[in-house]
Amino acid sequence: MKRARKVKIVATLGPASADYETIRALFEAGADVFRLNMSHSSHEDAAQRHALIRRVEAESGWPVGILADLQGPKLRCGTLRGGKATLEDGQTYCFDLDTAPGDATRVGLPHPEIFAALVPGTRILVNDGKIVMRVEHCGPDRAECTVVTGGVISDRKGVNVPDVVLPVAALSDKDRGDLEAVCQLGVDWIALSFVQRAADVTEARGLVGDRAKILSKIEKPAAVTDFEEILAASDGIMIARGDLGVEMPVEAVPPIQKRMVRAARAAAKPVIVATQMLESMIESPMPTRAEVSDVATAIYEGADAVMLSAESAAGAFPVAAVRTMSNVAVEVERDPIYRELMEATRAVRRTSTADGIVSAAREIAENGDIKAICCFTHSGTTAALTARERPGVPILALSPLVETARQLCLRWGTTCVMTDGPVERFKMAVVGAVRAARARGFADIDDHIVVIAGIPFNVPGSTNILRVAPCDERLIFRGDPEN
Repeated sequence: MKRARKVKIVATLGPASADYETIRALFEAGADVFRLNMSHSSHEDAAQRHALIRRVEAESGWPVGILADLQGPKLRCGTLRGGKATLEDGQTYCFDLDTAPGDATRVGLPHPEIFAALVPGTRILVNDGKIVMRVEHCGPDRAECTVVTGGVISDRKGVNVPDVVLPVAALSDKDRGDLEAVCQLGVDWIALSFVQRAADVTEARGLVGDRAKILSKIEKPAAVTDFEEILAASDGIMIARGDLGVEMPVEAVPPIQKRMVRAARAAAKPVIVATQMLESMIESPMPTRAEVSDVATAIYEGADAVMLSAESAAGAFPVAAVRTMSNVAVEVERDPIYRELMEATRAVRRTSTADGIVSAAREIAENGDIKAICCFTHSGTTAALTARERPGVPILALSPLVETARQLCLRWGTTCVMTDGPVERFKMAVVGAVRAARARGFADIDDHIVVIAGIPFNVPGSTNILRVAPCDERLIFRGDPEN
């Protein structure tokens, strides 16, 4: 579906959006990519939702992206007698490997790897950081802590240890099973949770192969420290501000977000800004002004996509949340300041012929009466480089591979169109681009488009040719040789 905006919207599916009618409505309201949250989905749930998304795709005639988000190595405390206990500031509290129910003095922590990494002074956070403890003494099976910020601790609450790199596997047994299941379904992107180092991405890629693209979620301090290496190893990035805001000072998150968005843009890799974007819409039909400002900020920064989590998965107004996010994006992108920011923050990288071609395409499009940049892409590289330029006109990516078209649904400003088959000659590429631009409503017969491609065709990374083409097919090759 031709959108009136360039930033993409990722919508999470869940109990509030598991049926065909709602998924179709979410797509029509503006969802470009659907997220399957494997923390709360069985393999059967994922398969059913995947089938419904592909049905919407087939009926709409537009590629739709699917992102499967793995749970990751989730750390939780054990159970407590009575289900909960109240901890007071300044008291002593212990974590151990004992499986017996805990109380107001201790609780089990069934993760030996945590005890192996702890040192005195390390913080232990419980229940999304609401309870803060400081380790005083520790050993291989016990940690004695001082409660810095008290509160109610209850059964199986999440535990964060932000000050150390934990020696935990990047993928749990559950993750490995989920990963294989969603790859067999044919999802387009795999999101890795709680990435700490680039080696975590490498391990996952060995299991995924070329069946999907890998997106790393940045939600731990170690990932912030190792960000450049993680970015280089990944196909995309998600700034997961929820856990990141738990493990780091909340005031540190906005500048981290800005730096990561800019770095991902420079690397021509898609970046999603996620978590709590329109959270009040879980229960309210209207967002807060602060939430609207937060969404707008991510768009002004040049993020490829913004994401809805519980708002579309479990909220009372999933379709309204997508529509609201889309409306905010349209309004921001109309602002002249938005274009100024895109130009001011564009990373200048001219190290290859492909870089020069996409840069020239943007310059020509923005300085002439050009309606769209049409690029033929086999692997998605040409479209990715074009999106990195953040041009002021739409990008129409044409590919014979449905997998590539679906993966490009996450790319800023890119509309994906399937071609009937591989293109062998540039003449037919230009004709195909003109026909696609006119058929999809991007140009009329009197307009012009820029066409970029690589010769020979269907060879990844060979972008080396550009043409300004009239949309009147009779004029395309007037006076040109038949080649």
